[in-house]
Amino acid sequence: MKVNQAEFIISAVGPGQYPEDALPEIALAGRSNVGKSSLINRLLNRKNLARTSSQPGKTQTLNYYLINNFFYFVDVPGYGYAKVSKTQRAVWGKFIERYLTGRDPLRLVILIVDVRHPPSKDDQTMYNWMKHFDLNIIIIATKADKIPRSQWPKHLKIVRETLGMLKDDKVILFSSETGLGVDELWALLDETVDWAPEDQIGEDKKSSPPVNVNELIVEIPEIDS
Repeated sequence: MKVNQAEFIISAVGPGQYPEDALPEIALAGRSNVGKSSLINRLLNRKNLARTSSQPGKTQTLNYYLINNFFYFVDVPGYGYAKVSKTQRAVWGKFIERYLTGRDPLRLVILIVDVRHPPSKDDQTMYNWMKHFDLNIIIIATKADKIPRSQWPKHLKIVRETLGMLKDDKVILFSSETGLGVDELWALLDETVDWAPEDQIGEDKKSSPPVNVNELIVEIPEIDS
């Protein structure tokens, strides 16, 4: 996809602030500081559209970026930030849960992991939770430029095995520094995302999850405060 227009729209703190135009949404999830902002900027060929907050833990929102007046990237609050109370984790866990399971225009979740390390317990919890709800998921193994090319297959295997991915589950090796994986991800988005409107969410997305997403340690998405 050729990106001709990209703009930040809103930092939404609840459903009342979500866009009402029913355009498709692609959510980006992952641990705090895993590189969601860098991935967005690389995909859009922008340097500073999405920026890292200078006050971690202060802003907890869904951040909408409108692309080509056609769809949104939605930056989901990061998890893994230790200085968040259990009560706050529960509140924002519910916030994320309601968005991911109840947002009709949501077409895909991109779960970003650091390929240098095995996926964390939080990564595994988020992946299993999304699989339970039968969400459409792509795994991005980022920071590939930080390890030797010869080690890529080994590290991708670790990502797959640690998350318990199925053979047909999608994982893309990515680098925001070199651009590795950009074309593959755009191609996969066109192949994977159902751009057509969706009238309702299936009942399978409303059953109780086998894991508790509220236990994830939630942090802010990586934008300007």
